Amino acid sequence: MKEKEIETYLRNEIKKLGGKAYKFVSPGNNGVPDRLICLPGGQVVFVETKASGKKSTALQLKKQKELRDLGFVVYGGVAGEVDSKEKVDEIMKYCAELIIIACK
Repeated sequence: MKEKEIETYLRNEIKKLGGKAYKFVSPGNNGVPDRLICLPGGQVVFVETKASGKKSTALQLKKQKELRDLGFVVYGGVAGEVDSKEKVDEIMKYCAELIIIACK
């Protein structure tokens, strides 16, 4: 499966939850995750998507670690590559739980 297909699926599924899956580009900061997920209740999740079988680069792994060290949830790399619809479905379950907790 192509990376673009996975990103599109992720964006559409997040939209169903009432959130936004912004394409994340940060000039001068190569390697940042592909998507910035903003959920109802003020929750934020970063996601690095990959084509099936592809892996995060060393720079991407470094940026993911920096975000995790700041306390953010980051999917991709050491957390398991987001390279299938099934992996996106796992993220959706987590995001749905976050929304329930945050909106109580």
